[in-house]
Order: sequence, then structure tokens, then C-alpha cells
Amino acid sequence: MLAVSVTAQAHQAGDIIVRAGAVTVDPKEDSSRVKVGGVPQAGTAATLNSDTQLGLNLAYMLSDNWAVEVLAATPFEHDIGTKGLGGLELGSTKHLPPTVSVLYYPMASSSAFQPYAGLGINYTWMFDDKLSSEAEAAGFSGLELDDSWGLAAQLGMDYMLSDKLMLNAQIRYIDIETTGTTYAGPTKVSVDVDIDPMVYMVGLGYKF
Repeated sequence: MLAVSVTAQAHQAGDIIVRAGAVTVDPKEDSSRVKVGGVPQAGTAATLNSDTQLGLNLAYMLSDNWAVEVLAATPFEHDIGTKGLGGLELGSTKHLPPTVSVLYYPMASSSAFQPYAGLGINYTWMFDDKLSSEAEAAGFSGLELDDSWGLAAQLGMDYMLSDKLMLNAQIRYIDIETTGTTYAGPTKVSVDVDIDPMVYMVGLGYKF
């Protein structure tokens, strides 16, 4: 019997790494009171649910220890609910969260296990804002959520299965702030929400 040992060479300067997997955005929203005609209503707030989509990362190794990375995904969709307004389901929104980060890999390039940490800038594009039929029946019209700029931080790890293929897991915090606006008849209704989600991703990567 012949035993063959293959050492997987990890990331090196000039490598391009593509990762794909399931990514979950879990909002940790901190909402202001809902304002009706500019007046905050006691006991009110907005809520958003979680969503899972296909996540994509593209990283370029600037050196054996430093990389620049772009995060992309298929659009996330969140239902927007309320507290203190009879539990009214206000509507839904979709968003794309492109994020550019700088990553640091502390391990030697010969290590198959490659943990990393990153900091970056996020732009969240809100689109396809829709009122629910319940909200329309209650006399609301129009729904708009503002786009957001914010910081992002992450921890992750790659484990090399071969010279090219790797397992990946990562967790991120993204600073997302938005203002939602609708109308009850002629009266403006708005709420400020710090969405600030935790973002979790597990998938596979391939090195070129």
C-alpha cells in the first residue's frame, strides 16, 4: 500500500478567490417611535424579519496576508411590521448590500487553515418597496425606504480542501440605517430604523 500526502498551499499574493454559499441577513433593528404628522406615537416601533439568499465574495490577495474583497448577493427581501399599531403588516422591501472590505490573514501561506478579519464600507440599496394589502385597506399609501452608507466588520475562515478548493464560513456586522416613509391620507408617517444586521455565510471557495 502506498500512502500519499498532499499539502494544500493556501493564499498567496496575486490569487483571486471566489466564494459562494448561503448567506442570512438577520436584522437587529433598533427603531424609533413611529411619527404621525411629525409626532412620535408612544409604544410604537418597526420590525423586520430575516432572509437567506445566495451570497458571493470576490477577493484579490494583495500580498500573502492582505486582500481586498467585494461582497455581493441576490436581493434580500424583508417584511416590515409594526408594534403598537395593532400589529399592522406595513409592507416589504428588497435590498442589495454591496460591501468592499480589506482583509487580514495572520497565518502563514503554507497553512491549510486561514482565519481572517476585515473592515470595510457598505452601501445598501433599498428598492421595490411595497405596501401590504392590509396597510392599503387601512388607508395607507406609498412606501419608501432610504438607501444607507455604513461601516462593516467581519470574521471568517477558509479551510483548504485542495490547492484550489476551500470551505468558508464568515460572520459580519453591517451598519445600516434607514428612514421609512408612508402616508395615512394626507398625513406623513415615518420611522427611523437602525437595521444593523448580523450576516452569516457558509459556502465553498475556489482559488484562481
